[in-house]
Formats: sequence, C-alpha cells, structure tokens
Amino acid sequence: MTETQATGDKQKIDKWRGRGGAKRLQSAVEAAAYQKQWFKQIQERVAGGEPCALVSADAPQEIFRTMDIPYVVNQWWAAVVSSRHKAPDYLDLLHEEGYHPDLCAYCSLPLASTLGPPLADAPWGGLPKISLVVTEVTCDSQLKIYGLWAKKYGIPFYAFERTVLVDPHPLNWWDKCRYEWEELYQPYRLDLLVEELKAFIRFLEVTTGKTFSESKFKRVMDLVNEQEEYSAKTRDLIAQTVPAPISIVDSIPSVMIPQWQRGTEWGVNAAKMFYKEVKDKVERGEAACQNEQIRLMWIGVGLWFNTSFYQYFQDRYGAVFVWSFYLGLAADGYARYGDDLLRTLAARYVSLTEGLHIPPWSAAWYADQARKHQIKGAVLLAPRGGCVGRGDAYFTKKALEEAGVPVFELGSDNVDPRTWNDEEIQQHLSEFLDTRVL
Repeated sequence: MTETQATGDKQKIDKWRGRGGAKRLQSAVEAAAYQKQWFKQIQERVAGGEPCALVSADAPQEIFRTMDIPYVVNQWWAAVVSSRHKAPDYLDLLHEEGYHPDLCAYCSLPLASTLGPPLADAPWGGLPKISLVVTEVTCDSQLKIYGLWAKKYGIPFYAFERTVLVDPHPLNWWDKCRYEWEELYQPYRLDLLVEELKAFIRFLEVTTGKTFSESKFKRVMDLVNEQEEYSAKTRDLIAQTVPAPISIVDSIPSVMIPQWQRGTEWGVNAAKMFYKEVKDKVERGEAACQNEQIRLMWIGVGLWFNTSFYQYFQDRYGAVFVWSFYLGLAADGYARYGDDLLRTLAARYVSLTEGLHIPPWSAAWYADQARKHQIKGAVLLAPRGGCVGRGDAYFTKKALEEAGVPVFELGSDNVDPRTWNDEEIQQHLSEFLDTRVL
C-alpha cells in the first residue's frame, strides 16, 4: 500500500468515528458494561493458563457453558473490531499476507486481528490466546477460515457437519419448532447431530481436561428457554405497538449481548430487563419516533461501523427500523423443549441456518415477520462476494415483494467501511422511500 493510499483510507475511515446509534435503554447500557467486564475476565482466565475457544455463532455454545470453558464468538469479535473502526487496519494485514480481498470480512476479521504485531489501541485489549476453534460447516469459507486458525497456530479444529433439509414443509417452522421439532427437522438429521455432540463433548474433555455435567447442562438449557421466552414477548410487543416503542438501534445491543451470554442467570435477567423497559415505554406511550410514518425492516447482519445509519431517516420520513433478525431469531430460533436434552440441543442448531438463510423457510419467515410488524419497506443487506450475502437474497426479495413489501437491496459490507459511501446510499434509499414506499 502506498503512502497516498494509506492517507486516503485513513481520511475515509476517520469520519465513521462516533457513528454509533444513541442508546436509549438502560438494558443496552448495562449489557455493554457487563460484556466488557466479562471479556476482561476471559482475558485474565486465559492469561492464567486456561484454554479459550473461538467459535462460530452457530456452534453449540451451551456445551462450553456447561463445561465452563472460556470462549469467544467469532462474529461477535468482528462486530467489536468494526465498531471500534479497526477493521481496515486488520483487513489490510490479511490482504498483505496474500489473501483475496473479497473474503467474507465478517468471518475472517478475527483471524486478521491476530496477524502482525499487536496494536497499542487494539479493541478491548485484543483477543486472548485461542487454544481451539469450532464451527459448523455452513459454507466453504467457514471451513477454510477456521482451518487457517488451526494451521497457523497449531491448535485443534472441530467442525460440525451441515445437513440439508429435504422436505421444507410446513413453511411455518416458527410455529412448530418449540415442541414439534422431531417431525419438523426430520429424525435422521437429529440423529447425526446428536452423535456429533457426543463426540464433541469427548473432544472437549480430552482437549481441555474439563468434564461435562448432566445436571449443569439441564440448568443451562432451562435458562436458555427462559431467556428466549422474554425475547419472544419483547418481539411481539414491538410488532403490535404503533408507533414502535423502540428502534433496532435500541433492540440490537439489548438482545445480542444477552444472546452471547445465554444459559446464564445474567442472560435471563438482561432479557427480562429489556422486556420490562419496552413494556414500560408502551404503557407510557413513548416511541422511537412519535411521527412514525413508515415501519422498516433490516434484513441481514448489523452495520457495526455505522449503527447511526438506522436513525437517519426518522427525522425526514418518520421511517423507523423496527425489525432485525437479532430479536426475531432470539424469539423463534432457540427455545426448544424436550426430555432428551442432547437431542433437544440438536433441535436448536440443526436448522439455525435454514431459518435465516435457506429458502423457502427463510423467505417465508421474513414475509411473516413483515406482516406481523406492519412493515412498509425492507432494506436487504446483500454484499457482493463473501458469505454473509448468502444465496437467498433473490428469494427473500421475491417473497417480500409478493407480500406487498418493496425491498431496497444494499450491496455493502457490514464490518468494512471502505466500501460504504454514506451520501450515495442515503440518496438511493431516499429515492426508494419516495418512489416505492410513500
């Protein structure tokens, strides 16, 4: 990289500083503070000799929770790095090592953050030493990225298979997944994942020296269900309240941080606090935008370097982003009930990707959520290249527009601001609202 290019990139990135959306909820403020303290404790435990896992968002984190094994979620760390405006610095290191610039930044950014000498101002002091990596093989890039971790640092790598849903009927999986999951997800898929979970527990016991407790596992599973029932109540309350009591600038931090802490008492209490705050706002008649005219949904991962973008259109259009899949998935994607706990855990993870990214289930869910939330327009984040764009953008857009919801497709990266042009995107989205929504 030339000195001129470096200067230009720095000027481009500097303007994103301070672009976080304002937090209006105490639950969001307290969750952010808790997560920082939790991460500091993880760093201290690892410095004291404990192993730490880097895991994908769709790995069975309840097993780590049960065994008290420190872990960091790969995509969460990417969001932290991006929100602290360090993504360009780290991705440059990755590209300098010869990797293609169109790699999925969301999944590769944590690996990039470990390359080169440690930065003096690394986010939250930087990742602790990683001792093992775990992912589901959701796509080819996942297998490669986690394989690079294992190869570069000489650490164990455990990959879960990705099975395929053969019969996608019924489409309303969200109505049946809590209790009717055996039929919904098909026994042969659950059988495989249960055996993989058994092997995974043995792998962790051998690798870390820690043991798995059935009684603690039951407690973790119960806590996850309790937490997600609060998420469902919050989601439903927002859906039926006009004007919306909060926007996704409020909901994303209040729901996502507890999601990374699911299976804990703190996670339950945080979800309960979030629900009570939203309920109080509804009862007092408070709204994210009293002049609400348009209810929007954001489809895709969070725009971590510029969350204030979600608030930009409130003043001009009364347009409020009331839905993101973070709260939606917390409400529908995790609560599972059954006597066989390991099989119940398998039911939680066997189809997590399908609900979000694989049509027709994903498209049907988005259309249903749009109807329930009285959505008038959708913004679909579908970056070119990488894995977060997925192959479902066409089907999602088609399902929504057939349901009467126009869709604005945004081809930008969610963690790398170098591909973002604020003025241009605001102009295009304004034209979309003027011509297709209003």
